[in-house]
Amino acid sequence: MYVTIINDCHDPLTMNRQVVRAATFFPATHISPVAVGNYADLEASGCIIDTIDAAMDEPGIIIVNVAPRHGKAKKWPNGTPFGHVKYQNTHIFSTVDGATLSLIHKYGLAKEIEVYDIPTVLDAMVKHGKLAEHLRAPITGTQFRSYEFLPRVAKWYMNGVDLPHEVHALSDFLPAPLAVWYVDNFGNCKTTAWAEDIKHQAGKKIETQWGKIMCYDRLKDVPNGEPGIIVGSSGYREHRFIEIVVQGKSAASHFGIKVGDKILG
Repeated sequence: MYVTIINDCHDPLTMNRQVVRAATFFPATHISPVAVGNYADLEASGCIIDTIDAAMDEPGIIIVNVAPRHGKAKKWPNGTPFGHVKYQNTHIFSTVDGATLSLIHKYGLAKEIEVYDIPTVLDAMVKHGKLAEHLRAPITGTQFRSYEFLPRVAKWYMNGVDLPHEVHALSDFLPAPLAVWYVDNFGNCKTTAWAEDIKHQAGKKIETQWGKIMCYDRLKDVPNGEPGIIVGSSGYREHRFIEIVVQGKSAASHFGIKVGDKILG
């Protein structure tokens, strides 16, 4: 089994703390951390899909925290709640706000999420002897919930502990926009679009917000120095994400593309 941590709080010290904490709860398990930045919820959504794809449906746990405290997040008492989604052998424990789970919904991997109220869960765990009473207050009030609460709730769930929750439809949350969710180290721009979303066809030009760009099947088909829209390697099963590239150069630099940019003009 693997555990992947996807987090917007990822300086080296902080990420090490999260990895060690997860390894303590899930010993003899491979732990892989993934850092997300601006538009962290959208980036996390794509990372979840790529993690499921990489695992080839083998058992795993994905722990996701993208929980800003500013702006719209002020509506929550201490950041967005966490929830649990199960797809086959994969258990996803994640913040629920924004677009974090939007691609799970788009791919049809789940329809509902079990949402946890942290104080309610902790009260139940204290009552059933799963948590020491003196830990309740610090876990409830911590600013680092993905360190104190999330790995614990994942461990309790995987151990078969009944956790109090409310069920919400994933359709209640933000849908996946047709946008760039990741820029790789080559400057290739991964989007949330499938071929059918933009009517991708080799030899056809598509009007984007960066102008008309020619479609190609694969990266190798794009002429040197030319931009192209291709079917990339990221995604799941038959639905691979469309990418915007420039052969031999950075598409991000060439067009000024950033994560979160909408694709179509």
